[in-house]
Formats: sequence, structure tokens, C-alpha cells
Amino acid sequence: MIAGGGNMGRTYADSFTANQTVSKADLYILEHYPEKVAQFVNAGYHNTYCEGGNWVSEMDLIVLAVKPQDAEGLYPVLAQYIKPEQMVLTIMAGVRIEKLRAALPTTKILRAMPNLPAQIGMGMTGFTADKSVTLAELFEVHNLLNTTGRSQYFEDENLLDAVTAISGSGPAYVFYFMQAMISQAEAMGFSKPQSELLVAQTFMGAIHLLKGNNLSCEQWIQRVASKGGTTEAALKSFDQQEVATHIGIGLIAALDRAVELGR
Repeated sequence: MIAGGGNMGRTYADSFTANQTVSKADLYILEHYPEKVAQFVNAGYHNTYCEGGNWVSEMDLIVLAVKPQDAEGLYPVLAQYIKPEQMVLTIMAGVRIEKLRAALPTTKILRAMPNLPAQIGMGMTGFTADKSVTLAELFEVHNLLNTTGRSQYFEDENLLDAVTAISGSGPAYVFYFMQAMISQAEAMGFSKPQSELLVAQTFMGAIHLLKGNNLSCEQWIQRVASKGGTTEAALKSFDQQEVATHIGIGLIAALDRAVELGR
């Protein structure tokens, strides 16, 4: 069951069913807005409802895909139906397992932090779980999360704040760097479409090189940067401006904010 029919709720519904992990007939969705209920039903998710019911008690796993500010209204709706043996997986940023244990009558709670590329099956998700979740149940959830890309389990829940800072917010950092390159390419005389193609294909090629063998980022840098060449000139400028240090400072700022939101 998925509670919440927004972007991530729909992403999970489509990913779970596309990978045949669960059929549309067996997937139940709880969505507050009638217009979204209609959209799900029209897409073949016929078990989509505006209100909870006894059917909630029959679900093996309940995915909370609502915004944190909407959770307080959802807890009492679900609490009257949830049983102690049911698993609850939350993807709400900053909402810790301890809070869910206090709000819902089960200890089998898992917490995950996906990122935006999950919407195209290229996501990175970090997740953790209460100690009452069995290895078999962890494996089951791991497989579900992998339908949206890749996932990694962390025993320490505190590491999910760092996951938020690195991969949760990470796509925005990549877009930020890409936009800087695109803007400078335009300043060098390229058109906007030309600039976007040059930069986007460069990033795609670099990622495929990194994933295609065992060389590290540092080793690839050495392969591209010939002594006395153009790449070395740019890298020296980055070092002089302490770009890597400032990136690290930004990541720490994101981590600090993630911790603050979880209090």
C-alpha cells in the first residue's frame, strides 16, 4: 500500500508494477484528493481510495509517501487499522523512526531517502530500519527500492542525514555545476542548445567511463589532464579558488539542515 499519490507515490506505484514486483490489482493507494484518485484509477490502479478502511489491516507493507507537514493528519487515519506485524516504510525527509513508533502501533518501521532520478529508474536511495525488522523483510524492501534505481542499507539511522546531503540533494549540485558550464559556454560564443548538448553529453560520457571500469575519479582526472595542457590549467584554477573545499562546506551545510529538520 502507498499512502500519498504525489510525485514519489506515483513513482513507486509505477516502478513496483513495471518491474512486476506487485500487480496493479494488488497495489492499494490512499490519496486525499479526489482528482488524483481519479487519475490513478484511470491508469489502472483501481484500488485507490480517499479514505482508510479495514483493507489497510491486510497490507504487508505501508509506504508513507506524503510530505512531512501532512503526516500529522495521516497518522490517526492509519493508526486505527495498523497491526503490530505490519511494516511501515517512510520516505518523509527528516521524520525519524522514533517519531513513527510513537504515532503508529507497530515497531516494524523503515526509513528511506530517495532522490529525484528515482522517477526515471536511476535513483539512489539510502534506507535504515528498526531492529524489529527481520532480514527477510529487509531483503523484501531492498528489492522494492531497487525498482527505482539502486539502494543501500545503513544500520545507523543518523547516516540518513548524510545521505540526504549527498545523494538526496546531490542532483541539484550536479545541475548547478552544469548550469555554470552552460552559461560560460554561451559566453564563449555557443548557442544555448549547443552549450547544453556539449555539457550534458560530457557529463553522460564521464559517468559511463567511471561506471565502466575500476578507475577512480582521481585516476580519470590524471588521464584527461595532460601536463601543461588546458585541463591542467582549469584544475589549477579550481585548486587556487579552493573549489573542492567550498563544495565540502556546502555539503556540511546540507547535513546540518537535515539534522535540524529531524529534531
